[in-house]
Amino acid sequence: MARASRAATVGAMRSTSIRAAAVLAGALLLTAAACASPASEPTAPRVPLTLPAPTGPAPIGTLELHLVDHDRTDPFAATPDRLRELVVSIWYPARPGPDAPRAPYLAPEVADFYDRQAAALGVPSGTADFAGIGTHAAQRAPVADGATGLPVVLYSPGGNQSRALGTTLVEELASHGYVVVTIDHTYSGPVRFPDRTELAAPDLDKALIMQQRARDTGFVLDQLALVAAGSDPDAQHRGLPPGVAEALDLSRVGMFGHSAGGFTTAEAMLTEERIDAGANLDGSMPPEYGQAAPGGSSRPFLLVGGGTSGSDAHPHHHGAAPDWAAFWDASTGWKRDLHLPDAEHMSFTDLQVLLPQIDRAVPIADEALTGRIGTIDPARSLAVQRRSITAFFDEHLKGRTGAFDGAAAQDPDARLVP
Repeated sequence: MARASRAATVGAMRSTSIRAAAVLAGALLLTAAACASPASEPTAPRVPLTLPAPTGPAPIGTLELHLVDHDRTDPFAATPDRLRELVVSIWYPARPGPDAPRAPYLAPEVADFYDRQAAALGVPSGTADFAGIGTHAAQRAPVADGATGLPVVLYSPGGNQSRALGTTLVEELASHGYVVVTIDHTYSGPVRFPDRTELAAPDLDKALIMQQRARDTGFVLDQLALVAAGSDPDAQHRGLPPGVAEALDLSRVGMFGHSAGGFTTAEAMLTEERIDAGANLDGSMPPEYGQAAPGGSSRPFLLVGGGTSGSDAHPHHHGAAPDWAAFWDASTGWKRDLHLPDAEHMSFTDLQVLLPQIDRAVPIADEALTGRIGTIDPARSLAVQRRSITAFFDEHLKGRTGAFDGAAAQDPDARLVP
């Protein structure tokens, strides 16, 4: 049976379990297999993997910060009284030199994590070159000339995901004149610190996870205020590239995230007045784990869903998903719900462009592949998301009235749900 012809059957079978598991506990490519013994090593060279270039006019740069919250102990740490620590990356329009090194996509330890996960798809360990993926951002490059007072957008990843998995969307925003800050929520996904690597901790209280994620968001905004004031909050005091402080306009802040990161966005906006607009990419918002669904949003909010949701394979939008319906009904600000019917839960991460590259070298079972990224063409899916998310923030952070609806009208692969 052709892959495209199996869309309805496979989507109904797989999308619900993938989305439900990924929201907080987080199944990415698999669940327990990430810790299992790797499959046999391949003899062929590793499959090179690449990310599509951003479409905006600005070259981009990035830097990493190790942040320590001295006012909060980490409830998930194995060591008692360990302070809560985060790693974030800042992405921005840059002025790279001709020989500026490009930032790697994944730290080696995080690349190993994804290599082990690939075994659940029947891909032998060592097949895909996760460690060799590059970004389009120059490492610690100076900020572009004249790039001052730019709107700031936060990105929160899904459960058991690295902040890196939103890079194709993050780079797009940075290339169009945004400062984007990606957050690793410690013990909610793989994160490499200067002195150690932490993975997602099993069997954590999901309501407490969401509470800590929301607090992480406020803490990161506090640290960005220090950066804007000229301080260096990095725990190693590695310094900041020229122009970073001046680039931040913290009076214009947006946030978006995938899966649990979308839930985090809505949850954080309930208490964090500094966030002016938010977007949730396919993240369920169970009311037993947070207050986002019954609380709604009084500020602009975009829902973006893919494929199906629920035991009866209903489309994942507010017309069918009860938690999204509750959020929609409670929201009093500008709101839109964009649905990509042929996408699936991991279509809203970089896996939508990485998995097909692996599949061409080592075929992945139809159910495993389409259950994660659907049957939508990955390039078209990415184009829809890049246009709609950029237009959403253009409208609500840059004052470009009607930008989102104009962009949404261009997309035959998506529809606005009234």
